[in-house]
Amino acid sequence: MKANGDDNAMKFSAACFGVICLLLTGCTESVSRNSSARILTMGDSLLASHGMSGNAVSDVLERALGRPVIDRSVMGARIIYRLPVSGSAGLNIAKQFRAGDWDWVVLNGGGNDLWLGCGCIVCKGKLDRLARKDGRGGEIPSLVQKIRKTGAKVVYVGYLRSPGLGSPIEHCRDEGDELEDRLAKFAAFDEGVYMVSLKDMIPHGDRSFHAADMIHPSRKGSAAIAARVAEVIRDGG
Repeated sequence: MKANGDDNAMKFSAACFGVICLLLTGCTESVSRNSSARILTMGDSLLASHGMSGNAVSDVLERALGRPVIDRSVMGARIIYRLPVSGSAGLNIAKQFRAGDWDWVVLNGGGNDLWLGCGCIVCKGKLDRLARKDGRGGEIPSLVQKIRKTGAKVVYVGYLRSPGLGSPIEHCRDEGDELEDRLAKFAAFDEGVYMVSLKDMIPHGDRSFHAADMIHPSRKGSAAIAARVAEVIRDGG
């Protein structure tokens, strides 16, 4: 009975989260409308958080580099999303991409597929769909390869880890590590793909990098993520 109760609670939480995300997608817009922008960010709430206050990863990245950044990330977005209506609203991360004269595309995704899709419990099949164990295939590598064909370099950003203080995603740590390991293998095959891991960013017991929900980044967290991405872009030319 307990397992069924936990499962129902997870489904209810996921449904509520999805409704909130749909409401929020209507409020998202580009950080910069400058048509000369050569940097694009796309993905889920890791990048989209604090966009309304001008403190999302893309906002901080724009200020750090002194270059315009277009942000198409959407709260609640997934890599594996087959519903065409939701996909057109940006919840399908692949549909956030529009070909252009991008020098850099900053991308994240996969966390909602694991957390909302399988509860980070029975996720081997979902992990394999996102990225193969050898790093040579999967939905995320396929999306990155599509972007790379346009000539853009790609920065894939991993996820924040729980500081061990009761986060709802505490039990997702192993899946997050495995996904990053697979994508790091993939990035090693292409010098134009950069893997930015965040698993060493948060000291144990430090809540300051997370928002109150202990899932999304705080403003401090978003700024720290942007700093790592900016360093990669500066070093990568």
